Amino acid sequence: MAAAAAATSTAHSLLLQRPAAPRAPAATASSLRLPARSAKISCTAVAAPSASSPLTGAGDRGVYNFAAGPATLPLNVLKRAQAELVDYHGSGMSIMEMSHRGKEFDAAIKKAEADLRALLAVPDTHAVLFLQGGATTQFAAVPLNLCAGPSDPADFVVSGSWSDKAFKEAKKFSAASVAWSGKDGKYTALPPFDDIKQNPEARFLHICSNETIHGVEFKDYPEPRNKSGILVADMSSNFCSKPVDVSRFGVIYAGAQKNVGPSGVTIAIVRKDLIGNAQPITPVMLDFKTHADNASLYNTPPCFAIYICGLVFEDLLAQGGLAEVEKKNAYKAGILYDTIDASGGYYICPVEKSVRSLMNVPFTLAKGPDFEKQFIAEAANEGMVQLKGHRSVGGVRASIYNAMPLAGVEKLVAFMKDFQARNP
Repeated sequence: MAAAAAATSTAHSLLLQRPAAPRAPAATASSLRLPARSAKISCTAVAAPSASSPLTGAGDRGVYNFAAGPATLPLNVLKRAQAELVDYHGSGMSIMEMSHRGKEFDAAIKKAEADLRALLAVPDTHAVLFLQGGATTQFAAVPLNLCAGPSDPADFVVSGSWSDKAFKEAKKFSAASVAWSGKDGKYTALPPFDDIKQNPEARFLHICSNETIHGVEFKDYPEPRNKSGILVADMSSNFCSKPVDVSRFGVIYAGAQKNVGPSGVTIAIVRKDLIGNAQPITPVMLDFKTHADNASLYNTPPCFAIYICGLVFEDLLAQGGLAEVEKKNAYKAGILYDTIDASGGYYICPVEKSVRSLMNVPFTLAKGPDFEKQFIAEAANEGMVQLKGHRSVGGVRASIYNAMPLAGVEKLVAFMKDFQARNP
């Protein structure tokens, strides 16, 4: 009877009301621990963000963009870029038009690097590089820079589509091998670290810290078994979403278009002692030394994309840094996962709860693909777009990066409850 009554209510009536203040996510829904044998991670309860520190980017443009990337950017960043677009700091030209070797852009890129270093507490032992070619180019650059030749071994944790692509590319330039794969489990879990079968001679251990397609996220990081080994991470889809101990990594790389900027720039953080030993066959643009020696200005960089990243870094610092940003992200993800888990199986997230991503939330509808299409279409009509799952896995995916306002997630969960009530 309750379901019938709900079904006969005015269509989308739940969307006309602001949902009740969401509770802090239950431990079972969003306390994100690795399996017991990997007892490195600690977890604390997540409190709702205070009213005095609203999520940046809030503001209704008529659409909430849940795309996996290029993704939504903070509204205040976009407005500032708009204001500076035609005449950048009184120069009489746009930053897109000026020389990358001029004083204005030199100041912009140096501030972007300084703010990123402040956000992530990047130590002086590491260089920050602004590169081109997307994170995919780094699939080749990493083995070319870290391995002496194609017979040098390297280990890969294959936890989803992107780490699998990185492994396949690395095989061209190293003796790459799979230390663990989640393929048989449809990439819904991560291994206890003791189950990663590392080669003790491996030059590096590569992980993808957050699999954008499958919604699996490392909450802590394994250590290379080789004492002189290097931990490498593709952090494209959770870069700058939370604090990270950069000193544990030899290389971190990330496409900007998820959390920190537009497409066109890739950021690499590389331990300085690893620079300058590239294989002889390494193209000049893939050699870390090329970019480190030239302060990321060897050739014309993606100036506008770097400038936007700088504005985003400034905004993240203004929010209180990445510890505060992580709290907001955990809260947003928590209310979405809670809605899925409380739906009685109507919505299904296949990912093991301990490793669910705070950035990318994939789910299916038990009623099948036709209802998923209806769900996505109706959501779009309500101003919630780009919810279709990746073509390789289908279903629904909500990407809720830093710049997704809490109001956007609140609207989505209200819609999910309404959709279930109208389609029991």
